[in-house]
Amino acid sequence: MGTAEVTAPVVEALRKAGIAEVDDSARRRAEYSTDASLYRVLPTVVAFPRHADEVVAAVETCRSLGVPLTARGAGTSIAGNAVGTGVVLDFSRHLNRVHEIDPESGTALVDPGVVLDDLQRQAAPHGLRFGPDPSTHSRCTLGGMIGNNACGSRALGYGRTADNLLEADIVTGTGELLHVAAGADPESSPTLAALDRIVRSRLDVIRTELGRFSRQVSGYSLEHLLPEHGFDVAKALVGTEGTWGVLRRARVRLVRAPKVTTLVVLGYPDMAAAADAVPALLSSGPTALEGLDARIVEVVRNRKGAVPELPRGQGWLFAELRGDDPAEAKALVAQSGALEARIVRDSAEAAALWKIREDGAGLAARVYGDRPGHAGWEDAAVPPEHLGAYLREFEALLADRDLRGVPYGHFGDGCVHIRIDFPLDERGGRKVFHDFLVDAAKLVAGYGGSMSGEHGDGRARGELLPLMYSQAALDTFAEVKNVFDPQDLLNPGVIVRPRPADEDLRDVGRRRMTTGLGFGYHHDGGDFGAAVHRCTGVGKCRVTAPGGVMCPSYRATRDERDSTRGRARVLQELANSAATTDWRSPEVADVLDLCLSCKACSSDCPTGVDMATYKAETLYQRYRRRPRPASHYALGWLPRWAKLASRMPKLVNRAMSGPLASLGKRMAGVDPRRSLPVFAPRTFRQWFAEHPVADGKPVMLWVDTFTDHFTPQVGVAAVRVLEDTGFSVSIPDKKLCCGLTWISTGQLDTARRMVRRSVETLAAAGTPVIGLEPSCTAVFRSDALELLGPTPEVNAVSGAMKTLAEFLSEVDGWEPPDLTGTSAVVQPHCHQHAVMGFAADRKLLERAGVETKVVGGCCGLAGNFGAEAGHYDVSVAVAENELLPAVREAGEGSTVLTDGFSCRTQLGQLVHRDGTHLAELLAGGDERGVSR
Repeated sequence: MGTAEVTAPVVEALRKAGIAEVDDSARRRAEYSTDASLYRVLPTVVAFPRHADEVVAAVETCRSLGVPLTARGAGTSIAGNAVGTGVVLDFSRHLNRVHEIDPESGTALVDPGVVLDDLQRQAAPHGLRFGPDPSTHSRCTLGGMIGNNACGSRALGYGRTADNLLEADIVTGTGELLHVAAGADPESSPTLAALDRIVRSRLDVIRTELGRFSRQVSGYSLEHLLPEHGFDVAKALVGTEGTWGVLRRARVRLVRAPKVTTLVVLGYPDMAAAADAVPALLSSGPTALEGLDARIVEVVRNRKGAVPELPRGQGWLFAELRGDDPAEAKALVAQSGALEARIVRDSAEAAALWKIREDGAGLAARVYGDRPGHAGWEDAAVPPEHLGAYLREFEALLADRDLRGVPYGHFGDGCVHIRIDFPLDERGGRKVFHDFLVDAAKLVAGYGGSMSGEHGDGRARGELLPLMYSQAALDTFAEVKNVFDPQDLLNPGVIVRPRPADEDLRDVGRRRMTTGLGFGYHHDGGDFGAAVHRCTGVGKCRVTAPGGVMCPSYRATRDERDSTRGRARVLQELANSAATTDWRSPEVADVLDLCLSCKACSSDCPTGVDMATYKAETLYQRYRRRPRPASHYALGWLPRWAKLASRMPKLVNRAMSGPLASLGKRMAGVDPRRSLPVFAPRTFRQWFAEHPVADGKPVMLWVDTFTDHFTPQVGVAAVRVLEDTGFSVSIPDKKLCCGLTWISTGQLDTARRMVRRSVETLAAAGTPVIGLEPSCTAVFRSDALELLGPTPEVNAVSGAMKTLAEFLSEVDGWEPPDLTGTSAVVQPHCHQHAVMGFAADRKLLERAGVETKVVGGCCGLAGNFGAEAGHYDVSVAVAENELLPAVREAGEGSTVLTDGFSCRTQLGQLVHRDGTHLAELLAGGDERGVSR
């Protein structure tokens, strides 16, 4: 990964220039070695500017040392636009303020690191929004959008980013501080004067080859500099991918958001037929006209469950119209030639349909299970009138090369997205990749199209520009680049003097890691390396808006290290035998330290990354047959200690709260600020042993450690609810364990033995099994498969194990008690969110009449995580993201409903509120701990 001798002068110079946050660690460089593309380039150093002056200082430092510089926002670039040698500047961490929303002029002044959705939230109270909305809107930054000329679904109605940038402050590669806007005076700046001379000398080339249709994004958009277009340097800057200058601040246009929209969904026999219909539909003036393939809908259905009803067909167009004029919608349907159509006016239903399109953007990489889809040829565009013919030839080209992919995208603009299953892990696969890019580029050029329709050229398409532009046009690009960046330091190898498209590719053909593993990785061919390479870098784990769950630690720290993607990047280095070649490497330990093992990524990540499993595997490999941290014995063996403590709970409780408690915590690896949970004076098993067996249909209650030893009242409430419903409740005769605490601490050999015993017992019972603790229930629904394999017993138990809400919802004739008047803040447990889902609980609470506010995010305790020394501050910060503010806002009179023992413990320790389990709520009565 380079040597200290290489990085030290750069780090020293940056710090001397006043940039405090500079990191050249092996771990940090691995995190930033790639974006959402196929490319991997290790930077020398990563810096995080805190204000615009530090941006200037960084450029000056790079100029003086001759070191390349790459600007980066969220790192969602698909063409390799945001990776580079030298210095990578991450704007997203600190330079992320919206400085001004001006409703009168309809503009906003923003830092380059502002996330698009954050701008939208601040503009919304004024009835305004930023027009372009790429599918990465929840994490992409305005600076990145300006760099790539991002568009998104509604660019058809509101224009591209270039159409919405009014002014920008940049520092060029010459070090000049430049303010660019429309109608700039060329004589006001040496750079602008030189630029004006180039444009006037190349008017014929610019007028004939550039700006031919809306999605011509490849190359430089010099048409904005023509005299008839007002020498608009701001617009021309858009799409230059950081090769002209580094953005310091920008003023963007906001548009008036329509109060009401109508969605028209049109079904066609296939995608090409849908594309044929586009030109006729454009006359209706839709704000969006998107294409969606049936194969993407199917993969969304398989991953996410049911999807809203779609019209008959195998390809669909989603047409969005301003307003709710029925005649306008019917007229669009009449000219559509569709097999069938649906007109959707309900905003919630329309949002659910749009979510298919948005989720499909990430899930498209996993349409074909045997070979993942890759970026590389990702967003080519042709004039819309040629789209149908282009798609037919493109599909034929794929078939001829034995490649597969599912087209979708912005059909109204002629822009097609696709992930293709290039055989990059096979011998000769890179040649297949390169040859296909060349032939596909020739096809697009033949239709007068653009290699890129919105993502930019980056490292994937710069080499292909001669197939699209004349040498005169390419020479013009080079001359302009030389004016702004004569040393070629700003994102070198992109657009001008490009790197070959098959250089710098990530090693997706990594070494196989199949032996000696703790888990089976059955969805990845038993290969840990394949599992960690699921991460394609789309960055959904970097979303910080309310309502999400993944990734709790990133939401608290806003550090790439603590994102699922950042962790995956370091583990990919491990799998590739690159920078971190050993399970015990400090980089691996560091990047996983703040992973809460919440499992949210396993459901929320579009490609199914499961970092909780990878962390457990890494801990297993790191400490296998070696001494472990004290917390692994103290917290990882909790069920064993709880069994011992149950013999004398009062004495143990006194010891844990007495004068020696702090010493005991230190010895156990527990944070001194963390209170230890109190053991119940009587376990649930002890209560159940004296409880008379009721008549009824048999059902088994899984007795987890937390219910048994700490909150037996939850088990008692569950028994009462089930018996009132007509069931006879039993529990396993033997004291069994799901092994959860051993799994989370990577003690997988012990966990496997425990899970096997439990599975064998539960399978032999042959009755439905109800789990009360979501994390334990999730073990039997997910981890057991990876630990034991898909045996008949595992499959049987997985199908039999239900949450209380799932079970009751399937009981014929059962109705919940009338709880009208009860208001509840509801915190779904992270493992339930990820594995079982919360739909059954939500419907049950609705039927019961409970007024709910369902909170996103994680409680922050997450089992052993929040108790371990060194994690307390992050644990509290995670809780402060959503849970604690929601509880404070709700007030004392509301119920805080959460089934997770960790969640209830965190509430009790941080805000002194008692959490309520669903079983307690349904059992009713204040004496059972229900707060009304």
